[in-house]
Amino acid sequence: MDPTAVKKQFDRIGRFRVLVIGRSNAGKTTLLQRVCNTTELPEVFNSKGEKIDPMIVQGSLERGYHNIEDELIFQSNPGFIFHDSRGFEAGSKNELGLMKDFVKDRAAAMKLEQRIHAIWFCIPLTESERPVLAAEEQFFDGCNTASVPVILVMTKADAMESLAIGQLIDGGLTMREAISRAGELATQLLAGVRTRIQNQLAGCKYPPKGYVSLASMNETSADCDPLLRCTTNALDGVELQKLVISTQQVNFVLNIEYAVK
Repeated sequence: MDPTAVKKQFDRIGRFRVLVIGRSNAGKTTLLQRVCNTTELPEVFNSKGEKIDPMIVQGSLERGYHNIEDELIFQSNPGFIFHDSRGFEAGSKNELGLMKDFVKDRAAAMKLEQRIHAIWFCIPLTESERPVLAAEEQFFDGCNTASVPVILVMTKADAMESLAIGQLIDGGLTMREAISRAGELATQLLAGVRTRIQNQLAGCKYPPKGYVSLASMNETSADCDPLLRCTTNALDGVELQKLVISTQQVNFVLNIEYAVK
């Protein structure tokens, strides 16, 4: 496609807009920082486009109390606009209703730049015994996401290694032996949790369109490539695929791969 035509398409759609859903301990802020290759806090704008002091909202972000309409933008990569939902800990029907309304309105917004293009639903594997809460399952049953791909992001997957070490020690191994053998068992445990989550959500009316697991997002070298690939592949339109790939200023491999495609 001619570069001028591509630019017109991007200007028509706007920036790539993502709704991030998850509990307040799911590592959402850290995940977004890795995606945007920064350690800085995002700039926050209200629905009127007015900038809010990020230090004022940071506490509310950590506790999960904030306005879903607020836009989070990282200056390191302003091609993304994020909306962060309130955590599900509250278990409030009102909160679920607000989220359903937001998805409904933003999925069908008349102005393309106001639409959400993807949803990242984060579940921390530090709570693998009960990975999907009842309130979260209600989202997949009652929130119409037919026109917006939902990617279920299993965060803190490195917790599986600690769990594996504990199980091996309980089985009679020394700490040194357990650490050396934990990798294989951690992979098996992760596969088991993923299967449980997929089986639980498979019967829902609007199940996720993709599943990814991410580990060590607190490290600057952490790899977000699986999430970006999964999101890109889940998108229906070629223009949206090009848009999300174009935001990856530091992911040259992904840019080249999809440019060739």
